[in-house]
Amino acid sequence: MRVVIMTAGSRGDVAPYTGLGAGLVRSGHEVTLATHGLFESLAAGCGVRFHPTPVDPHALSHSDRGRSLHASTTGLGKLLRAASMARSAAEEMTDALVEAARAADVVLAAGAVAPLGRAIAEGLKLPSLGLFLQPQHPTREFGAPMLGGRSLGPVGNHLGGLAVTTALDRIFTQAMRRLRTRHGLTPPGPAASRRAHERARWPVLHGFSERVVPRPRDWRPGLEMAGYWWPYDTRELPADVEEFLAAGPAPVFVGLGSATVPDPERLSGEIVRALRTAGLRGVVQRGWAGLTACTDEVLTVGDVPHSLLFPRMAAVVHHAGAGTTAAALRAGVPTVPVPVQFDAGFWAARLVALGVAPCAVPLRRLTAEALAPALRRAVSDPGHRDRARELARHLAEEDGVAPVLAALDRVIEAANDADPRR
Repeated sequence: MRVVIMTAGSRGDVAPYTGLGAGLVRSGHEVTLATHGLFESLAAGCGVRFHPTPVDPHALSHSDRGRSLHASTTGLGKLLRAASMARSAAEEMTDALVEAARAADVVLAAGAVAPLGRAIAEGLKLPSLGLFLQPQHPTREFGAPMLGGRSLGPVGNHLGGLAVTTALDRIFTQAMRRLRTRHGLTPPGPAASRRAHERARWPVLHGFSERVVPRPRDWRPGLEMAGYWWPYDTRELPADVEEFLAAGPAPVFVGLGSATVPDPERLSGEIVRALRTAGLRGVVQRGWAGLTACTDEVLTVGDVPHSLLFPRMAAVVHHAGAGTTAAALRAGVPTVPVPVQFDAGFWAARLVALGVAPCAVPLRRLTAEALAPALRRAVSDPGHRDRARELARHLAEEDGVAPVLAALDRVIEAANDADPRR
């Protein structure tokens, strides 16, 4: 079966699908990953084909519009700014996604492009299902993750979730118009399409463990927790990293992944001071924030495999994106989340609730005086490490690919049954 996985966003929105895709390939499917050309190297060697789409998310995040996200102090404000920025990006990606879908038998749409992926599949009469890395469906049990996850009570949580889905629908209005005018496809509008698929219980699998986020009791049937999809990565750690690790006690990792920051130089200085105050060595990852540190006790690195580095850390300080949160949990080490925006606040709160993090230190309040005591608690309290190791052991026993394979079989069988020609 020819399968196309559509996704968009930063590295953390792409890398998990390389591992999932590799698992589908091992089961006999022909898999194509359709996403930004910037990430083509992520699919190398895993048996997954790559179909590039336009838009450079790195350049977009460093543009004036991307940096303007830091001007918003509320989750809703950030979401509205991001939605405005994503609207033109979605339209730019439409042609490439249609081209990829025309060569496929089934569409698997990531949460970031779910409305568009569903519409393309519907227009081409292809079966489809969703692959989400964050909970996006409204629930009364927790606040909308894309608004930061803060609980507003049962009614407020539900209304916040509805607000997020409405904002996401509007991102794809122009893209839907392009499907009609340029490709001859006639899907309904994004809101109408979503309502129809909800009534039909469109299947959505979530790439995280129910041990990390329990399935909301008020979710409809068809919304499943599959377990984590671990990125495919065969790289080794660079020699300078191995030398640094061997030269002293386990350091602390500090990285903000694909997040940008208003003042990288100032933040880097605060991180170095916090490590020095806590008496810890550090590995600082430049990331998209451009962090850097030059001391005997701190090593600055570029892109390195988290699956090899994190297990050798005393603790991991990160921006609480879905992908890096998963990597830290997999490693079984304590963590200090530094939520920046969107769903980061949600994942940070989950890490604290699970007992693997002593507290969160939001980016806006990150100073050496705030970070140093959090680091001391993370590395000195054996309870954090014990809980992290226990959770990692359970996650290692889960198979996130198997539920996707089962769902894929179901949607293909349903499509065959509904097709009178078969």
